[in-house]
Amino acid sequence: MQETIIRANPEFAKDELRPRILHIGFGGFARAHPMVYLQEGMNKAGGDFGVVAVRLNSGAEELSALDEAGHDYLIAEMDAETVTARKIGVVVGTCHPKRDGIDALLELIASEPMAVISLTITEKGYCVRNGHLDLENKGIIADLAHPEEPGTAIGVIVEGLDRRRKAGRNGLTVLSCDNQPDNGKLARAAVLSFAHQRDGKLADWIDANVSFPSTMVDRVVPALDDYGRGVLRSLNDGKEDENGIVCEPFRQWVIEDDFATARPPFAEGGAMMTDDVRPFEMMKLRMLNGAHTFLAMLGSLSGLETVSACMEDDVFRRASRQIMMDEQRPTLPEIEGVSFEDYADALIERFANPKLKHRTSQIAWDTSQKLPQRLLHGIEINIGNNHPWPLLALAVAGWIRFVKVTADEDGKLTDPLAEELLAEATAYDGDQLVDRILSNESIFEEDLRREPAFRSAITGAYRYIVEKGPRAAVEAVLKA
Repeated sequence: MQETIIRANPEFAKDELRPRILHIGFGGFARAHPMVYLQEGMNKAGGDFGVVAVRLNSGAEELSALDEAGHDYLIAEMDAETVTARKIGVVVGTCHPKRDGIDALLELIASEPMAVISLTITEKGYCVRNGHLDLENKGIIADLAHPEEPGTAIGVIVEGLDRRRKAGRNGLTVLSCDNQPDNGKLARAAVLSFAHQRDGKLADWIDANVSFPSTMVDRVVPALDDYGRGVLRSLNDGKEDENGIVCEPFRQWVIEDDFATARPPFAEGGAMMTDDVRPFEMMKLRMLNGAHTFLAMLGSLSGLETVSACMEDDVFRRASRQIMMDEQRPTLPEIEGVSFEDYADALIERFANPKLKHRTSQIAWDTSQKLPQRLLHGIEINIGNNHPWPLLALAVAGWIRFVKVTADEDGKLTDPLAEELLAEATAYDGDQLVDRILSNESIFEEDLRREPAFRSAITGAYRYIVEKGPRAAVEAVLKA
C-alpha cells in the first residue's frame, strides 16, 4: 500500500436525497465516474439528486449487496504514490427487473421526481447498426412485440417515457455516459426510432420533451481483480465491498449543456459544460482509445498483459505516442486552450500507472464495435489527405490477427460478432482472411471497403505481423 492515504466522504445529508437520477448499467465505470462528479457537486452546491442504480441483465447480486451496505461503496483512486479512498453516498436505491419486476423499473421512470436517465450500457446496448436502430436485433424484435415487458435499455426507456407521458408528467434528460462519438445523438436516434415503431404520437412527445445531450467521458477503470479487491479490503477494515472499484486519479467529463429540466450539479463537481462536445470526443477517442486498441492488439499478441507493461517496453511506449501525434493528431480540429502535445504526454503518463493493472485483454472486448470511432475514421481522413498511417494499419491488422490467434487457441472472443468472426478465422488465413474480414458490412463502411489503399495497407500489415512478429512489426515503422 502507498504511504499516502487520503479519505474523502460525502458532505451532505443522505436522508434529504430523492430518486431523481436513474442510472442504467451500474457497472464499474458508472460507479467511478458520473457518481463521483455528482457527489463532488453535491458536496459543493447541495441538492436532492439521489440515484437509483439499475442493471438489466447480470448484477442483481451486486445490487442486493449495495442495498445491504446502505447504498454506499468505496472507490480507490490510485497512482504510484497515493491512494484516495472515496466513499460514495449518492445512491438511494437499486432496481433489477428480474429481482423486482419490470413494472417497478418502469414506474420509477414515470415518477414525478425523476429528472435524468443516465446510461453506461456500452456500444452494443444501444442496439444500433451503422448509426440506426437495428430492427433485426433479437432484443428489439422482442421489445416491439411485447412493449410492456421490455428487456433492452432502449425498450425500457421508451416504455417508461410512455408511462410518464400518460401520467401527465414533464419530460426528462437521457444522458449517455458511454464512450461513443455523438453518444447523445445515438441515444436519441435509437429511442425515437423505437418509439416511431410503436406510436407516432409517443415519438412526437419524446421529441418535444426529452433531451439527449452528448458527453465525453474519460477515466481508466480496469475490471476489478484480486489485487484491487485486496486494496479495497485494506481500506475497508478488512471487509469486502462488492461494489468497490479501483481506478486512476484522472477524470474528465465534457457535457453538452442541454438538459430538459433541472440539471444535477455535475459542473460544480468538475464537469465542463459546452455547446459542442465533438472536438473533445474525437480527441479522446482517437488519441487515447485508439492507442489503447493498438496496445490491446499488438501488446497482447506480444505477451504483454497490461497497459503499464506495454509502457515499460520502449517500442510500445514510443509507438503509442507516435500513433497519437503523427497519425491521429493530423485528423483532429484545433481546440481552444488545448495542447495536443501536453495531452499526449499526459496520456503516456496515465498509461504507465503501475497500480491500475489495466489488462489488454479487457480493452480488446467488443473491438468490432469500437474500430470505426477509434481507428477507421482517422484512417479515412489520412487516406483523403495522403498522409501516412502505418501504425493505424498495424492496429487493424493486429485485431484481425488477434481474432485468428483466438480462433486457433481457445475460441473465446468477447465480441457481439464473435460467432461470425471466429467462423471466418477458422475457415481462412492470410490474405483471404483479411479480405473476408474487411468485407464485413457491420464494421466497415462501403467507401472504406472499396478503397484499394485501405485494403492493401491492412493486407501488408497483416503479412508483416505474421512474418516478423507483432513487436518487430511495430519497431520497424517507428521513427529513428
